[in-house]
Amino acid sequence: MDIPNKNLSYFRLRLQELLNTSFPEKAHDVKFIDQRSGWAANSYEGAFLAGNSPSQCDHIADYILFEGLHFSRFDIIFQVVCNEFDTRMADEELRPFALKMLRVCQSVFTNYRLTDDFAYTAEFDLLYTELTGTIAIWIEDNGLQ
Repeated sequence: MDIPNKNLSYFRLRLQELLNTSFPEKAHDVKFIDQRSGWAANSYEGAFLAGNSPSQCDHIADYILFEGLHFSRFDIIFQVVCNEFDTRMADEELRPFALKMLRVCQSVFTNYRLTDDFAYTAEFDLLYTELTGTIAIWIEDNGLQ
């Protein structure tokens, strides 16, 4: 019984794509990427050898690969920037500005317990509002640089 072709590079590329998009602060953490993708590849192989179907193996590997990466600080900041401040800048400036705001808003996140399902909690709206205010104050103080 041959193991389907899901090697380390497959998991590394999938993880890197998510990090580049939603977790830019982790996108260059080679140790994290190597460790997570290695665990996912090993878990896929182990699950397959234990008799699981390829789809079950995918599920197991994805759980390990993406654990703790379902709620993105950057994604919520980008959402706030796009929804609340998009009329103040060109579309191509939105993502770079959100990246800058990730550092500015870091302290806001300390007031919240950010779990994978945080976006579905009542506190999500409070975080959104607090981020909007923090970014508005920063723009007022610094302008759109």
